[in-house]
Amino acid sequence: MLRGVENHSLPRAAAFFDLDKTVIAKSSTLTFSKSFYQGGLINRRAALRTAYAQFVFLAGGLDHDQMERMREYLSAMCRGWNVQQVREIVAETLHDLIDPIIYDEAASLIEEHHTAGRDVVIVSTSGAEVVEPIGELLGADRVVATRMVVGEDGCFTGEVEYYAYGPTKAEAIRELAASEGYDLERCYAYSDSATDVPMLRTVGRPHAVNPDRALRREALARGWPVLEFRRPVPLKKRLPALPVPPRPALVAAAAIGAAAATAGLVWYTNRRRSTA
Repeated sequence: MLRGVENHSLPRAAAFFDLDKTVIAKSSTLTFSKSFYQGGLINRRAALRTAYAQFVFLAGGLDHDQMERMREYLSAMCRGWNVQQVREIVAETLHDLIDPIIYDEAASLIEEHHTAGRDVVIVSTSGAEVVEPIGELLGADRVVATRMVVGEDGCFTGEVEYYAYGPTKAEAIRELAASEGYDLERCYAYSDSATDVPMLRTVGRPHAVNPDRALRREALARGWPVLEFRRPVPLKKRLPALPVPPRPALVAAAAIGAAAATAGLVWYTNRRRSTA
């Protein structure tokens, strides 16, 4: 058993996990980018416009204002995307793309929290057309993620209904604690990013996982445990140890992050072609 996970049956508690670079070794949206591009959800011109910002984002270099501008642009870009098409693309490629990049250490933690009687909640800025199926694959009990407005035609309108980022993640956790009876002092949280400091501060047992520089400094200053996850493992090898099937996810969301990830892929492909 990994150190730091104690067995308490009462009162109720939960473990809240960020997704990208915390549970899986890559960006969830970037992992699906080729599939989304092949599905025609984004064109070359839009991809080139967002390419630089996407690479900076993946490197952890976007500040809050830049993130807000990117969110506005991407929400406009997603306007007209057919939601069912997004879900079908994810369903078709989920096991091939996500299964091999799940951290062994994160999978073990999820199992241990379930064994200790805690709910497991994925809290991600990405959309649940991506995050929700991954949460199901992991055996998570609930998902909190960004969601966009879907029109009567089944397509995204371009309006953001809920943005799971920064302080809003902390608010979602507090709301869940109130509705589910979680004792936040006995709850755990895990993230790699300094943008999730509000989320980590909400619980009594925060952990920095593969932290960026800012989060590492914060964790050291506050005495938070720092975990290093290094071993992606195919989840199918762990099937005998998986928990019971999860309850339906609490929050649905949109695939807003997919556009930026796809942009980076297209930019990189064109750059290699021009260089060649």
